Amino acid sequence: MPELVVTALLAPSRLSLKLLRAFMWSLVFSVALVAAAVYGCIALTHVLCRPRRGCCGRRRSAPPACLSDPSLGEHDFLNLKSSGLRLHYVSAGRGNGPLMLFLHGFPENWFSWRYQLREFQSRFHVVAVDLRGYGPSDAPRDVDCYTIDLLLVDIKDVILGLGYSKCILVAHDWGALLAWHFSIYYPSLVERMVVVSGAPMSVYQDYSLHHISQFFRSHYMFLFQLPWLPEKLLSMSDFQILKTTLTHRKTGIPCLTPSELEAFLYNFSQPGGLTGPLNYYRNLFRNFPLEPQELTTPTLLLWGKKDTYLELGLVEAIGSRFVPGRLEAHILPGIGHWIPQSNPQEMHQYMWAFLQDLLD
Repeated sequence: MPELVVTALLAPSRLSLKLLRAFMWSLVFSVALVAAAVYGCIALTHVLCRPRRGCCGRRRSAPPACLSDPSLGEHDFLNLKSSGLRLHYVSAGRGNGPLMLFLHGFPENWFSWRYQLREFQSRFHVVAVDLRGYGPSDAPRDVDCYTIDLLLVDIKDVILGLGYSKCILVAHDWGALLAWHFSIYYPSLVERMVVVSGAPMSVYQDYSLHHISQFFRSHYMFLFQLPWLPEKLLSMSDFQILKTTLTHRKTGIPCLTPSELEAFLYNFSQPGGLTGPLNYYRNLFRNFPLEPQELTTPTLLLWGKKDTYLELGLVEAIGSRFVPGRLEAHILPGIGHWIPQSNPQEMHQYMWAFLQDLLD
């Protein structure tokens, strides 16, 4: 068929897609402005209630001692083959078994896996990375350096750079989103997955379009689409919004000590420390709309019934995309979003049972 005819036939579809994306972006930025007004009021209230802290976040001069706890493993850096970036990671148990690679979420870092690093290093080579933009890892400034495609290549380079051909991928929150996509595009590199509190982006997209309440739970994502303002609001009153997120009595991480809180705030308090992590969100809507994708990697899915940010209905939506028999899902009653830190013992029990046949 002549190229001109094909172009003419496809023109209406391309125009419709462009109009849909234009409408989507106008809606996203409209909601972002509303979210900015709400969060602006919250941040200003924190400043007025705690005037001594001022309008800026206090830069921490030294990391807390818990980040150097030798029981968690050894600190090292890996130069990535594809990008040339240098990622920081903590490793323990090399030679004890298969690679177990941990991917953290926001606003966290490798330290969010401290309980799992201790638990599994006797039978696995456990590695918790600081994803690009986080902690001591390299943090490019450009938003385009944080696309899903580039982040997936980072994970591939970590696995191969550590000398492995496959791994057990354990992921939470943003790390979970990356893990789902990694298992689709690099299935040969993933033997098993353990996913906690996170959905594939295509599932999240379709579910949210039919359940507007999920958009309200994820309102912060719209704020993060804006340039520079989110960094300013999150840092006001010495990062009080982040502190509240992590320590709230009902929705935060139970029993988080002041030192452990500082383990997350230390790197965010450094110049530009929030920009890299927020650039992940600024690429979320880049590929809208997404096509449904089949999920085939054997996966253990753990979900808190009281998750503040993600609705319970997403579990069923994820299951509908799976090849039968490949998903083992558990809903944990009375538990929120931060399962690896709030309920490590329950998580470990499910993980040992799920991985037992690999160790026999």
